[in-house]
Amino acid sequence: MLYRLLAKLFINGLRYRCLKLTGSSAAPEALSMEITHRCIARCVMCNIWKIPASVADLPMDDWLGLLGQPIFRLLKELDVTGGEPFLRDDLPSLMKGVCALKAGNLKELRSIALTTNGFLTETVLRSTREMLDDMKRAGLDLVVVLAMDAVGQTHDRIRNVRNAWQKLSATIEGLIRLRQEYPNMIIGLKTTILPETVDELDRIAQFAGERDLFTIISPCIVTEGRYGNEALADRLKFGTEEIDKMIHFYESPSFQWSYHRMGLLDLLKEGTLHKPCSAGFNYFFVRSTGEVHPCPLLKTSIGNIGDASMEELMRSDAARRFRRGVGSFKECGYCTEPGLERYALPFEGFHYLTLFRTLGKKDFLAFHHHMGLDKYV
Repeated sequence: MLYRLLAKLFINGLRYRCLKLTGSSAAPEALSMEITHRCIARCVMCNIWKIPASVADLPMDDWLGLLGQPIFRLLKELDVTGGEPFLRDDLPSLMKGVCALKAGNLKELRSIALTTNGFLTETVLRSTREMLDDMKRAGLDLVVVLAMDAVGQTHDRIRNVRNAWQKLSATIEGLIRLRQEYPNMIIGLKTTILPETVDELDRIAQFAGERDLFTIISPCIVTEGRYGNEALADRLKFGTEEIDKMIHFYESPSFQWSYHRMGLLDLLKEGTLHKPCSAGFNYFFVRSTGEVHPCPLLKTSIGNIGDASMEELMRSDAARRFRRGVGSFKECGYCTEPGLERYALPFEGFHYLTLFRTLGKKDFLAFHHHMGLDKYV
């Protein structure tokens, strides 16, 4: 198995470089869908909630129509996000539709990730159970990712929601009970580190460890893309003391995302980030309006799914130019988004082979399964 994996990564590495040189496209293996920009929270690090209510979300039929296009026949992972996805009453119908497509166009789909702030406890638990029943029959995993900034009232202040921590805690405990019935559910926490929450990291890691929750813990990103928070740059800037504390945390055994940790340590210590990226090749982000972005952090759009098929958009001149420039955009130098690494490592190939030399056979295979990368190779 190991040598077949290494050979596949080498072939992938050669293929990726040919694609990048020509700007050619590949079939999407991962897709993020922002099914709504509406949100309950008023987070201090994000301006998605400032999008006017008059900006309409796409109907669920449009999302299902997108996923039914032949270009997604190799799709392996679907990320459903917002805003707050559970504000859409028809969220379970989307999942039911995806499960129906699993028998046809989405035969390769393995898992659906669903991101939530966890404030709508009753709705989250009821809808999740309904979705899990359908997904279990379809042979799909549901990965529920809950946003957590701190353990306690600091979370309330970051989210600008009264009793935010109380609501989130109730949702987490309810999902943990639900997990006992559904082995196809995985629960995790996603933490966006801010200057005022650096001291919360060990407590978050302990909270997650005690409940068997995976963690995604990354410094906040300032970008004019998805989060639209470039005006908050001064407020979100880390000082020397905060950077030193983050380095100490990432060097501790608390943080489990090994590859992500290595990249973040390089960034925090040296000010530069070196990691592979396959945005625009095997990954795309679609906003609630249908606008397609090869990378969620960049404002660059290659068109709208209401105007052309996904395959046409992917083969456009705009998409080709983007792929040629991957790695050279200024945002690439400080991108701390961990999800993109999972899609890029197997696809780009050579960085992953280097990791094999660094980790050795045993740890490399453990890392491979821990990150769920076997679905991409």
